[in-house]
Amino acid sequence: MNLRRLSFAILAPAIVLSGCGGGRDGGSGVDTAYVARDVESLYTAAKDRLDRGDTLRAAALFDEVERQHPYSPWARRAQLMSAFTYYLQRDYNKAIQSAQRFLSIHPGNKDAPYAYYLIAMSYYEQISDVDRDQRITEQALTALTEVQRRYPQSEYASDARLKVDLVNDHLAGKDMEIGRFYQRAGNWLSAQVRFQNVVENYQTTSHAAEALYRLTETSLALGIPVEAQKYSAVLGANYPGSDWYKKAFALMEKHAPEAEAQLAAISG
Repeated sequence: MNLRRLSFAILAPAIVLSGCGGGRDGGSGVDTAYVARDVESLYTAAKDRLDRGDTLRAAALFDEVERQHPYSPWARRAQLMSAFTYYLQRDYNKAIQSAQRFLSIHPGNKDAPYAYYLIAMSYYEQISDVDRDQRITEQALTALTEVQRRYPQSEYASDARLKVDLVNDHLAGKDMEIGRFYQRAGNWLSAQVRFQNVVENYQTTSHAAEALYRLTETSLALGIPVEAQKYSAVLGANYPGSDWYKKAFALMEKHAPEAEAQLAAISG
């Protein structure tokens, strides 16, 4: 999932932490991170490399700022710039590590919201297809939720809320895929567990209507038409014009026409 263009508009303004002067790399075109330099010169060389698109060298130089001058204000800036530069490289593990290190040392810093957001984005951009393990997806959801919880009024929280919806839809899609697999194998109970999870925990996603239809199907397969009618009724109440409801209605008419009367009698 490549969401770099969506993210950059928020990510880029947050890290305008350029230096106040100092030399570059002397025009030689070569940065030697292991050579001791004054902090402004080193930071500016790193920023120059980043501006020129050399993210690999830029990240090494930002790390070098912190290593050579750990107690300077520039080191704090460099930590965050390092995280951002690793993010641009798609080296998400290092981006997360750098941002977490920044937060561990400067938890109350004004740029902490951005650091949390960068961690969330580093997980988010690793989300894979629904047919793969969803551990990263769950980590992205946790990190995005943390951004909302800590900084609800920030611009990062607004973007995080949108992405939480996408992540939930992705997780619901995974449950639907597994549920359909169990259904095809005739493992009706296991299928129901997955479909019920979608209905209970992801009811605002695009998969909710299909999950209710699948629960109607599996309930009929299990020989409990009254339950099938309940799911069909919920589907009709919430998605009355959907194709899923039309299919559920036809299914109930064909296989359990008496279920509605039975449900009415039980309810009465």
